[in-house]
Amino acid sequence: MYLFEINKTIATIKLTKKEEEVMKIIWKLEKAFVKDIIKEYPDPKPHYNTISSLVRILQDKVIVGFKQYGNTYEYFPLLPKEEYRKVFMKEIINDYFDNSFPRAVASFIEDEKLDPDEIEEIMKLIKSK
Repeated sequence: MYLFEINKTIATIKLTKKEEEVMKIIWKLEKAFVKDIIKEYPDPKPHYNTISSLVRILQDKVIVGFKQYGNTYEYFPLLPKEEYRKVFMKEIINDYFDNSFPRAVASFIEDEKLDPDEIEEIMKLIKSK
């Protein structure tokens, strides 16, 4: 049942920018207490209660798990970063490129002014699939 909840969550992920900021830190640290998450922020640091609330929301979304030590909680990601990236990229391609991967790639090539080596690297990746 728990695995089902995680798989269901992956398919319906919607993170706010603030939730995503916290998740990036948790993915980086792999496990963290709220105070560890706060340390990763630049000054001015967010308030403890703000980060604690965001982590609880992520926990309710079954994106973060925890281990309890008395009154303290250590958080860890249940959602792998790679899975989030896949869902995020699919949404961008669907929402902004009419669900067309070729249009998305063409846009990156045009907008980013890729050099020939980068284009060759992309071509190798495409051919290897």
